[in-house]
Formats: sequence, structure tokens, C-alpha cells
Amino acid sequence: MADLDGILQQCQEWAEDVNFPTVRSWLEKNPGGKVLGHFQVYFPEELAHAAGMLPMKICGAGGRIEAKAADSRFGSFICSIARTSLELGLSNRLDFLSAFVTHPICDVARSLAGIWGRNFPQFQSQILYLPQNANSRYAPTYLAEEYRRILTALEELTGKKVTADDLRRSIKVFNENRRLLRQLYAVKKETPWLISASEAYVLTYLAGLMPREEHNLLLAQVLELLPTRNKRKQDKVRVVFEGGFCEQPPLEMIQTIEDACYIVDDDFLVGLRWLTDDVPDYGDPVEALATSYIERSTYSCVQRDARKPKEDMLLKRIRNANAEACIVAAAKMCEPGLDEQVAYQHALEKENIPFLIMEFEEKMTAFEQMKMQVETFVESILFD
Repeated sequence: MADLDGILQQCQEWAEDVNFPTVRSWLEKNPGGKVLGHFQVYFPEELAHAAGMLPMKICGAGGRIEAKAADSRFGSFICSIARTSLELGLSNRLDFLSAFVTHPICDVARSLAGIWGRNFPQFQSQILYLPQNANSRYAPTYLAEEYRRILTALEELTGKKVTADDLRRSIKVFNENRRLLRQLYAVKKETPWLISASEAYVLTYLAGLMPREEHNLLLAQVLELLPTRNKRKQDKVRVVFEGGFCEQPPLEMIQTIEDACYIVDDDFLVGLRWLTDDVPDYGDPVEALATSYIERSTYSCVQRDARKPKEDMLLKRIRNANAEACIVAAAKMCEPGLDEQVAYQHALEKENIPFLIMEFEEKMTAFEQMKMQVETFVESILFD
């Protein structure tokens, strides 16, 4: 596909299809291949890739399915992403999974391995225990052992012994993917009229639904075509969106916001961009991945790291993006996200940065009130 608009339209169709055609296409090309599903926020996908598996990021289903069966397994106070993700499995849309991994980022997420294990005994359900205190000098050693434990389980599942060279080859592929994603975000930051936030979101989203080698080719093609795109710069307020680290806002919500302003940076799907620099391709690759999680990573309210105060990191993100304002959002029922809103609000007020606080849910379908909110917010900045 040489037409950029056609490529982006196809990507959106793939991203919104809850039957996951890109995953099923990979399985058709790789009979007997195994897929590892992992919950938000971060999973070292190089481990699965090196074992010959396809890592798949499970991000819920938004409003495209109704969580009828899943609601009988959860309380009503549980976040939407946990319910719709389980519904995908209960409705046989994830019948290709061979393993599922979750993380203790919150009370809900740490319980998912048990819930998925009871409902889907046909595949492995694991918890990857990421370090709670990233500042402990033992954190990299601890995390490397956790990675080795998960890797051993994947080796048993696939029957393949993963060598250091296998991991280094995978690290090289994913380093390239992260470099291309950084380049995509740089274009969005510098010339947001050439690639909208929703288009960049869809392109990033597909990283978790297709082989990284293919995603690298896709990104390279898009980046080559972007400078030739016939789009005019508009006089819009530049904003940073904060709050999409786990449950994802609906695509229509992102489009509603960007109708009124440019979203020049964000934390959408941050787990796919968690590592901010290349993982070293020398030494022990497992230790390199573990150290990179702590030393070469972004910030998030689900990781405690005193060297990365979240308020300061948000302010830095705003300045680096040359943004004029910030939208601070949180998913309904998300304790980590809602807790951080207070700290962000105080920091933004202190720096006199205009901000808008909002709440969202992935299954939202009505955006008229939000549209009015955002437009009023933008007008207050323009006519202040």
C-alpha cells in the first residue's frame, strides 16, 4: 500500500477488529505457533519473541462488545478494561492464546492470573512480579530472576531452549521498533498536523497485535510518506494528555479532543514505549532487559521510583513538547490514576499551566459533553 491515508484506514480497521485478524494471519503463516497475551502496562516482549511466540498486548475491547459473561466474574466496581479483556476470552475471541501474563500494578491486575486461570485452564496464567521499589540496589537482580522464571515457563511451553543469541536478536528487533515509535512521536510533537494523535495511537496500538518485524516495516513506510502529506498547519492549542497508561480512552474520545487542539504528547499505550533508549546488545541479555526496565524507562503511576517524581516528569514532558496546557485524565475505578490527579493538579497550579481534569471509560460512546468541555477549556486559553 503506497497511499498513506489508505494505510492508516487499514490500520484502524485492524486495531478495532475484536477478532484480531493480524494475530490470526500470523498463526496461519506459522502453524503450531503460540501466542502470549499480556495485560497492561509493561511486559518484556523480547522473552516471548525469542521463544518463537507472538506477544500480544491485551487492551480490552472498548465499547465493541458487551461484558455480559465477564460481569458475572467481577464486581461492579472493577475497571472496564479488566472486564472487557476477560469477555474477549469468554466469547472465544482469544481462543488462540497459549499463555497469559499479568502484573501487580493494582489490586485488580494482580488478581487476573487467578481469574483467567480458573476460566481458561487450557493455557498458562502467570504473574510477572515487577519490583515495587525501583530504587533498591537489588531491584535489577530480582527482576532478572523474575524474567528468567517467566522465560523458563515459556521454554517449557514452546519446547524451545532460548539462547543468549536468540534474546539479542529479539532485543535488536524491539530496539528498532522503539526507535521508530520515538521517531513517530517526534513527528507528532514537531508537526502535529502531519499525523494526528488518533492516527499515531492506532499505529502504536498495532505494535501489540502483529509481529514486530512487520510493524517495523509498517512504521518505516508511514514515516517515509508523512513528509509528503498534504496537510495544513492549524492555529490550535498544544496540549499533553496524561492518564492513558493502562485502560485506554476510546478512539472517538481522542478524536473529539484533537478536533479542538493538538495532542502533541501523551502516555497512551506507554508500555509499548516504556523503554526510552536501546537495550544493550552485549553482556547477559536478561540482565540488560531487567536493568533497562529500571534505568532506561519512562515514569508511570504504577511504578515507584524516587528518581522520577511523577509531577516533575509531567512538567518536563509538557516543556519538552512545547505544550501550552495539559489534560489530566483517569479511567473510572482506577485507583492509581485517580490518586495521581491530586499531585498533578497541585504541580500544574504551581507552574500556572492551564489544565483540564476529566474521567473516561473505554466503553464510552457519547462525547458531546466532553466536546463542550474541551472546547470551553481551549477557548479559555486562547482568550485569556
